[in-house]
Amino acid sequence: MVEKRRNSDKIATLVEQLLIELGEDPAREGLVATPQRVAESLLFLTGGYASTVVEVLNNAVFQSQTNNMIIVRDIEVYSLCEHHMLPFYGRCHVGYVAKDKVLGVSKIARLVDVFARRLQIQERLTEQVAEAVLEAAGAEGVGVVMECRHLCMMMRGVEKQNSVMTTSTVLGSFRKDGNTRSEFLNLIRSK
Repeated sequence: MVEKRRNSDKIATLVEQLLIELGEDPAREGLVATPQRVAESLLFLTGGYASTVVEVLNNAVFQSQTNNMIIVRDIEVYSLCEHHMLPFYGRCHVGYVAKDKVLGVSKIARLVDVFARRLQIQERLTEQVAEAVLEAAGAEGVGVVMECRHLCMMMRGVEKQNSVMTTSTVLGSFRKDGNTRSEFLNLIRSK
């Protein structure tokens, strides 16, 4: 990925031009500060471009003799669809079987955010999270399931407000061993 300086003033100028093209008056009272607010919002929502997995983990990878399945369920996900730049949101469930290292529990949610805070498609986001956990933890296996609602499908196009897209990625022992995969899926379904 090419590293570019993220310039909120330039983004605000582009948003102002967009407002004009849409037929609005950016000098109208309600819109005067909108270009800068939108620029700041977009920089926040795409903050994953300015983050790396290494920075987010911040050395919170710990030696452990455990060989247990570790699951973090119901991680909130907010991202922007790369096709329409409209939000999609939902839940992410991450599980892994540790070998000799475990991740700090909050770091798993932060890993999800690194990739979610970029222009995305849910399928790639699910894979990126799984691969990052596998590599960071040196895990025996990883499973990630994501369930999201896409505003690009709800507000426009087919306008299906109750649709939910589910994606999953299983790596290592989660892919090879049906019992491991089933245990993960059963545990994320239980309340």
